[in-house]
Amino acid sequence: MANRPVHFIWLLDCSFSMHGEKIAKLNYAIREAVPEMRSVAHDNPAAQLLLRTVTFSTTAQWHHQTPVPVDDFTWQDVQVDGMTNLGEALHLVARELQTPPMPQRALKPVLALVSDGVPTDDWKAGLKAVDATPWGRKAVRVAIAIGSDADRGVLQEFLGNPELQPLDANSPKQLAAAIRWASTAAVKAASQPVAGDGSGVSTAKQPYAPPVLDDDDDDDVW
Repeated sequence: MANRPVHFIWLLDCSFSMHGEKIAKLNYAIREAVPEMRSVAHDNPAAQLLLRTVTFSTTAQWHHQTPVPVDDFTWQDVQVDGMTNLGEALHLVARELQTPPMPQRALKPVLALVSDGVPTDDWKAGLKAVDATPWGRKAVRVAIAIGSDADRGVLQEFLGNPELQPLDANSPKQLAAAIRWASTAAVKAASQPVAGDGSGVSTAKQPYAPPVLDDDDDDDVW
């Protein structure tokens, strides 16, 4: 059987509130998670894992626009700048969740949103655009809230499933654990072929349960 693509898209908050340790730890955590993503991909040979990244600040843009096979992917650090235009980022992603450019025989895509603040544009319109696409509705979604100022209500709506909760990353240790989990468990969930509606994707609820991230008193909080 030919490999079926799994498109994994990071949506990363690069607003100015992410400056300093937050953005440094985010870059480090994703870079360190890539080898684990390769391992998961190798354990699921029927799926081809392809990675992309969107950053959003005063504007949203593709950091890695062309889908890159995980074996060839090299993380390039992101930088901070300005506001929190999540809606614009969601519109960018929505355009990629049409068929085409998403191939008909793809497996469920993964959308992983990481944010530490409150959107500064019309994020609901962006989310509506994602939800209006067939692949957007069926995507495996992960949301990571960095620090106490993150708008968990927005992240909850992004998840689109009342049974799921955003992952709280209130320290560097928790962020590393959340990124590691999002990079592996969500890919495993998306890589399983499930009988669906003829498009090669499942209409069932997302088959994974986010972990409870432990922390300790010795680890600095944001």
